[in-house]
Amino acid sequence: MTQTVLVFNAGSSSLKFTLLDSASSMVLVEGIAERLETEQAVLHFKEANLKTTTALAESSHKAALAAILVSLSAYPAPVVIGHRVVHGGKRFSQATLINADVLKAIEDCIPLAPLHNPANLEGINAALSSYPAVPQVAVFDTAFHAKMPEYAYLYALPRHFERDYNIRKYGFHGTSHHYISRETARLTGNAISAQNLVIAHLGNGASVSAVSNGRSVDTSMGMTPSDGLVMGTRSGSLDPGILIHLMQEHGYSAEQLDILINKRSGLLGLSELTADMRELEEALTAGSAPATVAIEVFCYRLAQTIASMAIALPSLDVLVFTGGIGENSPLVRALTCRWLGLLNIKIDSDHNEGAARNEAAQIDAANSAVSVWVIPTNEELMIANEALALLANVGESQP
Repeated sequence: MTQTVLVFNAGSSSLKFTLLDSASSMVLVEGIAERLETEQAVLHFKEANLKTTTALAESSHKAALAAILVSLSAYPAPVVIGHRVVHGGKRFSQATLINADVLKAIEDCIPLAPLHNPANLEGINAALSSYPAVPQVAVFDTAFHAKMPEYAYLYALPRHFERDYNIRKYGFHGTSHHYISRETARLTGNAISAQNLVIAHLGNGASVSAVSNGRSVDTSMGMTPSDGLVMGTRSGSLDPGILIHLMQEHGYSAEQLDILINKRSGLLGLSELTADMRELEEALTAGSAPATVAIEVFCYRLAQTIASMAIALPSLDVLVFTGGIGENSPLVRALTCRWLGLLNIKIDSDHNEGAARNEAAQIDAANSAVSVWVIPTNEELMIANEALALLANVGESQP
């Protein structure tokens, strides 16, 4: 009988699931509930060559999970379930078996990832209810960045803030950045230990990381996923004085500021149209000035961040675009790389436009000083491998 591993990957506006053969890593069934918390929420389900799309009557993560678990009830119970968890704080630096203590620690981190950790917990609790006898593993987004150097993760605040309040940079999308660092080495034929790269993971949430010798040495997201790049609904980096001004002069509460920077800013706030890059590109083509400005700000800030991450490396060998936007938007890649001429990063327009969906492609021009790639991420496979490895280690340690 085929043994399987089930992976849940809950994001701020989506919920991916994948059931894999534990021996071959072949995907048996997969899908995604996307555009959650909106009237356009849908569930895509793919099994072999059969694809179905169903509108979700309720758009919450909880309703999406219920629909997914019904769809999976026809399959044998997995040997292990891996869950992406966005924030592990200072406590978790590697994949961890889930128990009541771990659940409480994930809950304690909700203030640090208010859009994600609640969704992650819903996925875990739903899976525990449906598969109470199956070991479940938390794979933390923050873990890959846990060994960043002190000069990269400290904020210029009194030192006791880090000691007493755990205020420091943690970084996110670590599972994706970890996977891409390994996949880049495989595709380029470079040893991981000899590779210096900048990875741009671009989606509704977005981050850039500098990776050297297989380790994250800096990243754009900070204590929370709100820092860094312009995102779908998140502002990214802000002058902190803006928040003080809004509180003092316009009466904003802490709760209102949280909603502002996490749910009403970013591409949505800039364009006043949508948080979806696909829709913004359509609007740009139709001549929309607000869409044009939103995309320009997104790409300019992205290029700034790529350049700033490059200084963390002894050299910049490879720039990788990944994530939903990074993999599927030639426009974003082209506009971003136009700002990177100082680093002598140049892309071939034909290769950029011709990069096939779901396939890795090298898109740099012949005279580029840096190799530029589009590489599909596979967080689910990375989570599955870490969950299986932990399960094997636990089994080996049993008497």
